[in-house]
Parts: sequence; structure tokens; C-alpha cells
Amino acid sequence: MKKYSNTKATLAIAKASFKSILRSPSAVVFSLLFPLIFIVVFGFIGSGGLTVDLGIGKNNDVNSPIYRALENIKMIHLVEKSEKDMNQDLEKGRLDAILNIQKNPAGMPAYFVNVQYTEASKEKGNVLKSILSNVILTMNSKANPGPPPVAELKESTIKGREYKTIDFILPGQLGFALLSTGVFGTAFVFISLRLTLVIKRFFATPVSKASIVLGEAIARIVFALFTAIFIIMVGHFAFGFTLIHGFTTVLNMLVLSTIGLIVFLGFGLAVSGIAKNESTVPPIANIFTLPQFLLSGTFFSISAFPAWLQPISRALPLTYLNDALRKIAFEGASLWDVNHQILILLLWGVGIYALAVKVFKWE
Repeated sequence: MKKYSNTKATLAIAKASFKSILRSPSAVVFSLLFPLIFIVVFGFIGSGGLTVDLGIGKNNDVNSPIYRALENIKMIHLVEKSEKDMNQDLEKGRLDAILNIQKNPAGMPAYFVNVQYTEASKEKGNVLKSILSNVILTMNSKANPGPPPVAELKESTIKGREYKTIDFILPGQLGFALLSTGVFGTAFVFISLRLTLVIKRFFATPVSKASIVLGEAIARIVFALFTAIFIIMVGHFAFGFTLIHGFTTVLNMLVLSTIGLIVFLGFGLAVSGIAKNESTVPPIANIFTLPQFLLSGTFFSISAFPAWLQPISRALPLTYLNDALRKIAFEGASLWDVNHQILILLLWGVGIYALAVKVFKWE
């Protein structure tokens, strides 16, 4: 007799599971169609920035009336960082401009307002120009009707890659697709296999438990990678999604997507263990997915959220996957450059798989 091969059994389970995924309308809708719709919508809308990220150096005169006026404008988000970090962020489009307000030792004008813009964020730079011009014009007309003015505006622009809406939206939608595949796909499959006694039939064969889980995982990873490639290619060729190092960037994004999906599979296993039947899967799964979908920077930057909400956002695994995908795609970061985000994802993986092992049921 030939020795039973768990490797062949694993591949057979993976093949069958992959076919079932392709035949499942919910898998296609949540993993591919939903993200694709959002990408198309936001790709045609273009950038409609509502928040201007303005870097503030440590040597700024924060007591100046110009600074106090900008603090009261909701559209302006003041960011305090070191000069080196601000210059890097400005070049890469993470900051829309850098502001430097200095008191004039000669007296008049009382302040010099130096602003450095970036070509990577032209639209928001134009918004900031309009805001600053109005602030300074109003201030000069009220405080000093005649020359010399109270404040003088000096502007400059550095070169940088244009940061388009699709560069922000696509990584978020890719992360959402991976989360949906990992949680909903895994949870529904395992609870269905359990309730229909398919797993019980598996146990009548020599196949190992590890082969069952691994086969299902391989099918979902392959499906998710095809989905990721399709989403990235549509975004790049149809809407100009930035892939700074071309094929190398795509490979790095796929590796990162695989890591993220493996973590999210743990969420799916945990949900299938907690749920009593198929009807209880969606509400339990949404407890894991909905906060991440809304709070992990999928549609809006976390910096736009209220201060009390941002720590919650930064505790979610999808936040770190989205952030790492954006850094790799637009900034040209390597996998090592996003090792912090990967580490957080792996820590989440350890925690969620510990929970999944505890609550998971075979029968």
C-alpha cells in the first residue's frame, strides 16, 4: 500500500476550496467588486482634500497673530515635527506645506511668514495660499491701514511627486478586500463545514487537521493575491496609481498582502469558533471588521479624526497594513522600511490565533 500523502490532501482541499470561492457571489462581491467600485468612484472624483497638513517648525513664533488665526481654522491641521522629518514629509506629499513665522527685529513689517509648498500637493497648496492671503490681508487692513504691512508673505515651492486621491484610496481598499476575504470567507466556510458534517467525514479519512486548515488557507491566499494584482493593475493603468519602483513595488505589496491576509484568517477562525450557526456569523464578524473599515484610514486620513479617537485607530491591525501599503507604493519603501508595521501585524496575529485556538470547534 502507498503511504497516505497529507501534502496531496492539502492541495486537493485547496483546489476544491478555490473553486468554491470562485462560485461564491459573496466572496466576489466583498473581496473584488466592492473595493473596485470604490476605487473607480474615487478615481473619477479626483482629489478633494478637506484638510491641509501644515508643518510647523520649532522656531516658529507661536504667539504671533498669524499662528493663532491658523489654529482657529478647522481646515488647517498643524503638525509639529523636526525640520528633517518635515522636509522629508513635504517632498513625499505627507505634508502639504511648511510654515515658518518669524518676528522682524527691524520692526516693520512685524512678521515674516515664510511658506514652502510642494508640487506633490498642488491643490491643497493653492487652498493654503488662499487662506494665508486672506488672513494676512485682513490682519494688515485692520491693524495697519497704510504701509508698511504688519506681516509679509514669502512663498516657495519644491518639486515632488503628485499625491493623488487614488494613491490614498487604493491601498485602503486593498486592505479592506483582504480583511473581508480573511474574516467572512473563513468564518462562513468553517462553520458550514462543521454544521454540514463535512469535517466529520474528513475525520473518517487519514487527512490531518492541519491539512484541512492549510488547504483552506492556501485557497484564500491564492484568491486574495489574484484580487490584489487585479486591483493594483486597474488602479495603475486606469487611474495612475503610483508604483514608484514598478514590478518590485508590486511584489512588495503582494508579500505584505499575504502577511496581512494570514493575520486576518485568524480573525475568521475565531469568528467561526464563536458563532453558533451561519446566521450569527455576520454580526460577530462585523464586530471585528466594521471598526477597522471605518477607523483604519480606509477612506480618510487618521489625522482628520478627533484626538480622542486616533489612539483607537492606531491600535487596529488594518491601520498598519494600510499605512505600510501606502509607504511601499508611493514612497518606494522596502519591506524592511515598514518593519514596524509588520511587527504590529505579527503581534496581532499571535494574539488572534491564540484566541482562535481556544474557541475553535471541529464539531
